[in-house]
Parts: sequence; C-alpha cells; structure tokens
Amino acid sequence: MPNPKWRHSKQRKRKRRTHYKAETPQLATCKTTGVTHIMHHAFWHEGSMYYKGNVVIKGAAAEAPAEQA
Repeated sequence: MPNPKWRHSKQRKRKRRTHYKAETPQLATCKTTGVTHIMHHAFWHEGSMYYKGNVVIKGAAAEAPAEQA
C-alpha cells in the first residue's frame, strides 16, 4: 500500500483546502403561504406539508374542524 515519502507542510495542506467552503442555502418564499424555505425542499406550515405551493400531506389540525361540523 503506497505511503507518502515526504511530509506535506501545514501551509501546503491549507492552500489546497482554501477552495472547500460552506455554501449558504438557497432560500425561496412560497407564493401560497408566504413562508421562507429552502429551495427544492418540502416544508411544514401550520401542520401541513407543502411542495411547490401545493399541499402534499394534510395535517391533522387542518382536518379536525371539518369533522366537527
């Protein structure tokens, strides 16, 4: 198994790693609910899950008033 023949300095290692940066998440505002969320991700709002402005999973809180009537 190959091993390095010479030691790499801290400076050399750090110069190589200067391009490894954490990126800020891309945020978007939902046109339906007005909630800020991460782009291309589903998000929860008031007990329901939304994706691209549509309800994907209805929450129990949203269904409860309809059953009482």
